[in-house]
Order: sequence, then C-alpha cells, then structure tokens
Amino acid sequence: MKSTGLRCFLGLAMSLVLAAATPGETAVPRVAPSRPPVPQLWPTLRLRGADYIDVREIARRFELQAAWSKPELAMALRDARGVRLTFENGQYDFNFDGLRVFLGERVLFDRNTLWVPKLDVITLVAPLLRPADHLAQLPEKAPKTIVLDPGHGGGDPGTENKRLGLNEKTFTLDIAQRLKKLLEEQGWRVLLTRGDDRELSKNKKIDLQLRDELANDAKADLFLSIHLNSVETDPAHVTGVETYTMSPQFMLSTGDGKKDDLTDTAYPSNKLDYANLFLGEQLHRGMIATLKTPDRGFKRGRRAVLRLLDCPGALVECAYLSNDAEARRVATPEFRQQIAMALAAGLHNYAAALDALRAPPAAANAPARSTSAAPSP
Repeated sequence: MKSTGLRCFLGLAMSLVLAAATPGETAVPRVAPSRPPVPQLWPTLRLRGADYIDVREIARRFELQAAWSKPELAMALRDARGVRLTFENGQYDFNFDGLRVFLGERVLFDRNTLWVPKLDVITLVAPLLRPADHLAQLPEKAPKTIVLDPGHGGGDPGTENKRLGLNEKTFTLDIAQRLKKLLEEQGWRVLLTRGDDRELSKNKKIDLQLRDELANDAKADLFLSIHLNSVETDPAHVTGVETYTMSPQFMLSTGDGKKDDLTDTAYPSNKLDYANLFLGEQLHRGMIATLKTPDRGFKRGRRAVLRLLDCPGALVECAYLSNDAEARRVATPEFRQQIAMALAAGLHNYAAALDALRAPPAAANAPARSTSAAPSP
C-alpha cells in the first residue's frame, strides 16, 4: 500500500467546497481545464441532520425546467431534448437520461419541493450533468492499458447456484478472457489479475489488495472487476446488472443507511472520484443498452477491490446466478460473449466520451460520432 495513496479528491476539492461555504450555503467547484476550481454557492436547508439542496435550484443552475410529474411526489427536470432527471420523494435512486442512479441518502419533500442531499449534488448530480466542468479531474489521455479482474478463484467460488451446480469464479474468468480478446483486437493492452482458477492469496484481504497492486504496478489506465450477483430475497424475480464505483469520502455507500468506520476514511482511489463516476456511468450504459437487461442501478460502495487503486476503477455485477433462468443464460457461451461485448461497449464509450470532452473547439462543433453502439468484435 502506498502512503501517497491517502491523498483523495475530497482533500483537493471537498475541503475547498466545505470550508468556503457560509452557514446555510455549500460551495461546489465548476472546473475549467486551464484554471483551478471556482467555488459556486448553493443555498441549502438542514433536514434530518444533513444539508439538502432544492431540486429547483439544480434546475436553475443547469438551465433546466422543473415541474411536478406527480404532485408532491415526483419532479422532472427537462431541457429541449426532453426529461434529463427525475427525482421522487423518499427514494434513494433517481433517473438520469434513462439510467437508474443511486444516491447516498433519500430524496425528501419539504416546503412544497423536493430536496437532494448536498454531497450527492456535489459529487454525483452536478458532474453527471456537466462533466466538462470537472475536466481537470478527468484523465488527460485516452486509456490504453486495462487490468481485468475476474472475481474470486481457487478456494473462493464466489456466488454459487447449487441447484444448477454453477459458480461465479468459473464464469467471471471466462467473461474476462473473452473481453480481453475483444479489447486487444481494438488495440488495448490487457492484463488479468488471474488467468486460471486460483486466488492471489489464501487471506481474502490480501487477495483483494494484490489485485489493486497489480494494476498500480502496471500503471494501468483502468481497472475493471467482473462479478456475478446473488440475492436471497425473491431470487426468482431479481435479474439484471449493477455497476459500482468507489464511494467518495464522507458519502454513504449505496444501501448503508448510516455511517460506519469506513465512511470518513480517505482512500487512495478517492482522488479519482470524478473519473470513477464517469467510467461507471459509461460502463453501466453500455451494459444496459447492449444486453437489454433490467437496470439494477449505478451505485457506489467501498468495495475492498476498489479502495487502493491509482487509476479509475469499477466493479460490474453482470447477472444474477441466484435466478435460475438468468443463471442458465450465463452458463451458455453465447450469453457470456454478449456480456463481454457489453463491457467492451461501455469501455469504448468511456474512451470516446473522454476524447469528445477534450476535443478542441473546432472539433467539438463537428458532428459527433456515436458512442452508444457496441464496438466491432
């Protein structure tokens, strides 16, 4: 573990954001490529022990029109292209350009409007809406080297469907090998954390750290951990894809409900919060668009395999082995190839979107090439 890794994004930006705010206000940086972040003040309201921002203020800042889609329940924010965001009272998730995205805390109704947690606005909603404002915190070059991490291995089978005799470790390795071939055909340098059925250490904590160290030592541009999911409650009806990136410091991870010992810790990968967010969004879009599978949400969590990275990273739960029908699909080479192609599409979209953000003004005004289609195998 590198001591320099304890530098984090919120040490760079959030300290400025929070320290610069006056009582009742929160600052958020709007970043231009050639100058430091410039604080912008957000009026806030204290609700249930946390600072919240009015959804109508989000609309005003980003030149959107806010209107109730369901009175006192759901509010939609739209522009000329249509609805961009939809927030709903009491919900942890919201809709962003057709994608299901999870907040750290619930949306609340108060004073005839909806309120979104301040930290979620700063670290999630604002950069999703306008990533160019945070260009200084995004990678300066297109990714070329990626480390693929097939989850589990060896004595750790991962998720198991014992009814069908299926386990996670076998399929994650196969998907990673298929994805490796696709990416190498497109010019990527691809490394695997494991190329056969083994773990990196019998000690699980060390095993996960070694996966990050492999990526850091290789000076990888990206890290992708590939997994298959499981649920105990109503497994017959739960299918689809979840994508995780590292939770920013001080933010509640998806589903936590309250702070724990990890919440306020600054991890090495937190210095890449904006890049993680950008990568996770593109990966999740690629999976949903390509597989046509249920959207279980783009989420954030302090997964051990994401904490110590020196490069942007994500973990994708590609399908549910606990669902017999979906498990049977995963057991077919055809569906595993589709998963690999969907992941490749998301990575392609991430690289293309970075290129588009960094394009010179003349190129930016030219017709944009699509980043929604899966790359050719």
